[in-house]
Amino acid sequence: MPPAGLLTRAAAVLGVMAGLAWAGAGPLGSASPSAAASPPRAVAQAAPGLAGQFLVATEALRAPAFARTVIYMVRHDASGAMGLVVNRPVRDMPLGPLLRKFGRDDRGVTGTVRAHYGGPVEIGQGFLLHTAEYATEGTERIAGDIAMTPTPGVLTALGDIARGAGPRKSLFAIGYAGWAPGQLEGEIERGAWITVPADEALLFDEDPARKWDRATARRRITI
Repeated sequence: MPPAGLLTRAAAVLGVMAGLAWAGAGPLGSASPSAAASPPRAVAQAAPGLAGQFLVATEALRAPAFARTVIYMVRHDASGAMGLVVNRPVRDMPLGPLLRKFGRDDRGVTGTVRAHYGGPVEIGQGFLLHTAEYATEGTERIAGDIAMTPTPGVLTALGDIARGAGPRKSLFAIGYAGWAPGQLEGEIERGAWITVPADEALLFDEDPARKWDRATARRRITI
């Protein structure tokens, strides 16, 4: 599990988003009414590299923030790497209060969204991994049928999900994991991580406790 401090901070961020008082890191940025009403932008394409694969922590990685994590890589190029932890749920939160907090229309909105700890960087920012038939402001296709929508478009996406007009499948994360140029490559060489193929079924599996075991089982064995 991530360190208690990071989980506490992530939960605090979610408290702000639901309209609770909290004086810590900045909340998700809200889009202006004009931005929310504008048509979806063209979907960008992520850079190649490890984007679209799972980065899986090995038993050798003991750092509390990343032990037994499964990370979906969204960017990997000469400028560094970025991914979202997909097997660390924090809490379920009601969508109505979240949308109302940021001035969005919450009429008729019911249900909850499960928020995940996405990583220790920018813990006040939200990201939505989702199937790529859906797109809105800032949506970027990562690989195959998987896309990502960051702040502020994530608020529009969550509103659409609440009304049954969002993507088929999605995963909401707070914060992300990031690496400087060459840093991730070094960690992989030292045996901290393995990379395995990613797919929709495992990415959006609703049993996070099994994701690490299932992802690790995909490791290629060299004879």
